[in-house]
Amino acid sequence: MDHEKTECQAPPEGPILCINNCGFFGSAATMNMCSKCHKDMMLKQEQAKLAASSLGNIMNGSSSNTEKEPVVAANVDIPAAILVEPKTISQQPLFGSVSGGSGDVKPKDGPKRCSNCNKRVGLTGFNCRCGNLFCAVHRYSDKHDCPFDYRTAARDAIAKANPVVKAEKLDKI
Repeated sequence: MDHEKTECQAPPEGPILCINNCGFFGSAATMNMCSKCHKDMMLKQEQAKLAASSLGNIMNGSSSNTEKEPVVAANVDIPAAILVEPKTISQQPLFGSVSGGSGDVKPKDGPKRCSNCNKRVGLTGFNCRCGNLFCAVHRYSDKHDCPFDYRTAARDAIAKANPVVKAEKLDKI
């Protein structure tokens, strides 16, 4: 057998560098790009087609995407200058207040602090009946001079729980 008569196989030309000059080697299957550059190019093409189709839907007035999936061409070479960058389109909320402010959203307060010593309490703070937040040291009413009247609150609770039971008067004979 003669080694010089191998006309079926093309002689290897050596490794081909990526056409994006990233330093890796490309192949003919990936359009002379490395796998990462080829994957990035395919993602850009897909995003450009999605952006074009969504822009077309917006221009036509239809917003439904029924049975329309983007088709990605396998070996189409599109120059980078032609690709359309996807843009985000902001929509105004449908059910919002006409005025600029929304009353439901609370502004984020700073860290929770003890009302007496201003110590940061975080999740371990204690809410008192007077409506203030206290640390473990000042949580008891005698430690922070609580203005809440526990005596009348207890009297009212007992009065509600134990109504006065009074029998009807009997007729005297």
